[in-house]
Amino acid sequence: MMCKPRGEYTGSKQTCASLNMSAPGEDTFPTDDGEMEEMDDGGSEEEEMEEEEGEKKVYVPGIEPLQPGEELEMDRSAYRMYHECQTGAPCLSFDVMRDGDGEGREQFPLSMVVCAGTQADTALSNRLLVMRMHNLYGTGAEKEEKDAEEESEEESEDEEDEDKKPQMELAMMPHYGGINRVRVTQRAEQSLAAVWSEKGQVEIFDLRTQTEAVHSSAAMATFIKQEKEATPLFSFSGHMTEGFAIDWSPKVPGRLVSGDCKKNIHVWEPREGGTSWQIDQRPFSSHSKSVEDLQWSPTEATVFASCSVDQSIRIWDIRAPPNSMLSANEAHTSDVNVISWNKSEPFLLSGGDDGLLKVWDLRQFQSGRPVANFKQHSAPITSVEWNPVDSSVFAASGADDVISQWDLSVESSDVGARVEGVKDLPPQLLFLHQGQSEIKEIHWHPQMPGVLISTALSGFNLFRTISV
Repeated sequence: MMCKPRGEYTGSKQTCASLNMSAPGEDTFPTDDGEMEEMDDGGSEEEEMEEEEGEKKVYVPGIEPLQPGEELEMDRSAYRMYHECQTGAPCLSFDVMRDGDGEGREQFPLSMVVCAGTQADTALSNRLLVMRMHNLYGTGAEKEEKDAEEESEEESEDEEDEDKKPQMELAMMPHYGGINRVRVTQRAEQSLAAVWSEKGQVEIFDLRTQTEAVHSSAAMATFIKQEKEATPLFSFSGHMTEGFAIDWSPKVPGRLVSGDCKKNIHVWEPREGGTSWQIDQRPFSSHSKSVEDLQWSPTEATVFASCSVDQSIRIWDIRAPPNSMLSANEAHTSDVNVISWNKSEPFLLSGGDDGLLKVWDLRQFQSGRPVANFKQHSAPITSVEWNPVDSSVFAASGADDVISQWDLSVESSDVGARVEGVKDLPPQLLFLHQGQSEIKEIHWHPQMPGVLISTALSGFNLFRTISV
């Protein structure tokens, strides 16, 4: 397998660290039988020693191109945790499934469960999958911590390294058609996934069986024996075309909103029993072009936001269809691709084809002017998300294969030393992460502070930087 070079710009709220980058270790590919698979932890001690021998130089994407003979190497000290994995066919959308292991956990080893959908070469080759990634240890200094009372350090070293290998279990169901977007929620005992697929349907799946399988070898064995094509609890073909925009309500369990490429938005209301939904056939239709993303308000049960190829962002109330309440008609100079609603502040974050990140104060939304505007990415924005526990922090990804982390609470006076030789970096910019090809979606883990997960054509990255 060919390994692509990867790299990360490293920084913190006070200072920017030196940068090294290295080619990744060999990835392992999961199989359809759901067996346990190992994940690459992104490097080795030998690679770290080699890095120390060369001259370190900060590389900031978009500022200066690499010169002939220059290579990017990863500075592992800039990460508290870093892992990577692949799932065969790329997963261009995923969502994090909440688990029962507790909130705010930071102690290694960590574990997480995500639901994802593939975009394979053929419709028949696609999968809807649940994967559990666990035994995730830290990197850099945190990974090197050892028990002072250990005996026979040389003898125990190999065993310790073996014990610290990351692990992954997969429960995969065949799904006809590539999956455009996946969003998950919990409703009573149900773990539900809403799936937009290229066949023009929105489907709802109950993931309980798959979730049990990735936590139990006996349940996995049973799941493999019974494997069959994914059968939805419910499906809706009323959009009459494919789409990408979909979101579960955080206030009303089971309430859903979906938007398509023909500009129409439908709201779904759950019925008793948890296996069917009532969908208003009258669409919300103020947009003039494709609806790209949807976000429910975290505080008002009837309010959601949308963004569109028509360059606008709109705020809706389901009690007053079919037109939006508020709108910013020229929010970006081109397609508005993604939005994220802050969970504790009246802010909406947007990213567009113009490469811009904009922060909107909903109290001043009708003015059409954002309260913050950042231009660091050199290509269209593909994903944005506010940090779920720190209301001033957000992350974004772009078609320039960069993931950026930002903190709005940082002001110019708060910044100490800048990156040597680099000017005009926004003080709010904390970190630039590279190394993936065609990054499509990012999500913070809601139960692990600072842990960010990203999916791309080249696979998944799971990491936490020193900045967040």
